[in-house]
Amino acid sequence: MRDLGAGLGCLIKGQRWVFGHGRWFGIGLLPGLITLVLYAGALIGLGYGADDLVEWATPFADDWSSPWPGLLRNALTVLVFVLGLFLAVITFTAVTLLVGQPFYEALSEEVDRTEGGTVPESGLPLWRELWISARDSVRILVRVGLYAVLLFALGFVPVAGQTVVPLIGFCVTGYFLAEELTAVALQRRGMALNDRLALLRGHRLRTLGFGVPLGLAFMLPFVAVFLMPGAVAGATLLARGLTGEEETDDEKERGEVAAEG
Repeated sequence: MRDLGAGLGCLIKGQRWVFGHGRWFGIGLLPGLITLVLYAGALIGLGYGADDLVEWATPFADDWSSPWPGLLRNALTVLVFVLGLFLAVITFTAVTLLVGQPFYEALSEEVDRTEGGTVPESGLPLWRELWISARDSVRILVRVGLYAVLLFALGFVPVAGQTVVPLIGFCVTGYFLAEELTAVALQRRGMALNDRLALLRGHRLRTLGFGVPLGLAFMLPFVAVFLMPGAVAGATLLARGLTGEEETDDEKERGEVAAEG
């Protein structure tokens, strides 16, 4: 539970940081606004077409007695839209980070600078950083797509498919959302994708504590745009904690007790 709280704490501190540095908050808004317009149209289209898609995919239910066809299709329609949101949250972050790469990297560096210690720099040209970000985002999205297919299939399981599966989906969303956001800071520290994933797996609860609440908040249309700058700042703080550059509150408290002793 402490790790969950530590992850949530990074998210809250990140939002506080950008609101205390209004210039950086404004800089971080524009990429999200551009991406939001595109995704809003896609989700509206999914909302109108999900029921037709489910009806087309379940012809076997046509011969069932009432009310079972309607119950099944309504449940699956909800699941399709939830999975659409699941993919939208992950891809929204990847696309927004790609569009705003120079801005978010500068924001992340400023967080490192104000928090003290070194300010790592990749030393790579912009085109190279964009290529690495795009390549890694595609690799993450492939993994997310596989999870989405699996969760969609499990959605056909009665009861569990409409209760447990969406909860698992939220956790998967939060985990990969945290990966996308911490990549801004961790790439500057020379960490490749596999190393970043290993680091997050080693601190799974802290990662979920950061990513799951943010993923839930990102499902609200305009919230994602306004939280994005703070999410990048918070992910930088999370990355500093995961790499040992910043002591947690518990570690500071233990250090103070040891000093007093």
